Amino acid sequence: MEKQSKVEFRNVGQMYFPQSRVECHYSLTSHHHWTNKDWIGLFKAGWSSVKEYTTFAWALTPEGYTEGNNANCCVHFQASYLPRPSAVEYQFVYVDQRGEVCARSRQFTFCISRPLDELETLTEERDEDEEGGEGDGDDLLLVVPRAQLLQTRLDECLREQADSKQAREEAEREKEREEERSKRAKDEWEREREGMNEEISELRDNLRRSCDRMEKVEGKQKDMQSSQETLSTLLDEKAECLQRIRGLEDDIMVLIQRGKETEAELERMKERVKKMSTQLRDEEQERNNLQVENGAVLAELRAMQKRLEASERGAEGLRQELREMGAQQGHSHAELHQARLQAAQLTLQQSEADLALREGRAHWAQEREAFQQAAELDKERVQKLSREVQRKEQWLQEERMERQKLEVELEKEKDCNRDLLDYMHQLEQRLEVATDNKWNEVALYYSTSE
Repeated sequence: MEKQSKVEFRNVGQMYFPQSRVECHYSLTSHHHWTNKDWIGLFKAGWSSVKEYTTFAWALTPEGYTEGNNANCCVHFQASYLPRPSAVEYQFVYVDQRGEVCARSRQFTFCISRPLDELETLTEERDEDEEGGEGDGDDLLLVVPRAQLLQTRLDECLREQADSKQAREEAEREKEREEERSKRAKDEWEREREGMNEEISELRDNLRRSCDRMEKVEGKQKDMQSSQETLSTLLDEKAECLQRIRGLEDDIMVLIQRGKETEAELERMKERVKKMSTQLRDEEQERNNLQVENGAVLAELRAMQKRLEASERGAEGLRQELREMGAQQGHSHAELHQARLQAAQLTLQQSEADLALREGRAHWAQEREAFQQAAELDKERVQKLSREVQRKEQWLQEERMERQKLEVELEKEKDCNRDLLDYMHQLEQRLEVATDNKWNEVALYYSTSE
């Protein structure tokens, strides 16, 4: 299959003279993989196989050719191998080592030149050293066939055209290289500009972060002030709690004193009950003694009744004595009942006192336990507040140190920001100067190229 993009024929004429050799000019593109087995054949128009060539020549490359580059080449077909003049059309065909057609030229013919009608006279200057310097100013007249002259001039024109095309291609390649250099320079300038913009953006970000840090420092200062107020409030609460604890301790001491007084009163009541018990036992003993005495009196009364008739006065005295003893016995019974009532009342009072004492002890124990729990809670709270105060004081100390560090860093950041602003200003000035210079260079280059 034909691949015109790989090889191109150049400067192919419409007719050639078989009396002189024929030059075939062609160009190899960077897409062609040249080998030393590539060849160029002279084919009749309408050929159908690469084996139908009339003659061929090996495809040559210029000295120093490297694969992947463009190259202008030329081969010669000698006159002895050229076909005879006729109206048959021919064309050059480039075939690679695999037998694939890479390019075809335009069609041309071989014609006959008439030697007499086609003669041309040329004048050639003689050299000064020829024939001993004789015949100065005489020129030589040369008669050559017009076809040869035209072929020579055609070859010269073709060579000039090839040189011109090569020079134009070299100029175009130089222009492409210059455009590539300009593009690289522009890309480099764009990268440098982007780098400067990124650096400026980074500097702005650093400045914004510095401002944020300054705001955070101010916020920390406000938090420190709030913490100081909170610490003051905690100290006030601590003082109030200590005062409450002192009040609770005083209440506990009062309750303890009241308990001691209650216990002393209970001891006194026990002593009083003990004395009353002793008195009751004595009265019971006395009552028992009175009952023995009453039995003796009755016996004596019976004896006296027997002697009643004997003595009236003795009987009246005995009646009187009996009445006195009856009254004394009634009084003794009344005192005994009164003593029993007092004993029962004392027992009731003792029971009520014991109940009240037990209730008082239970209530006092509950209050003491509640006070102890409250005291423990207050103590724990005081300890917790003390620890919190210590932590707050330590945190406050750390915050003061951090604030001092932040103030130092803030001063450094301010100095750095001033330096950054100066540097940004310098970079912007450099960027503006570089931009103007680059655009001036680009404008100058394009104006020169045009």
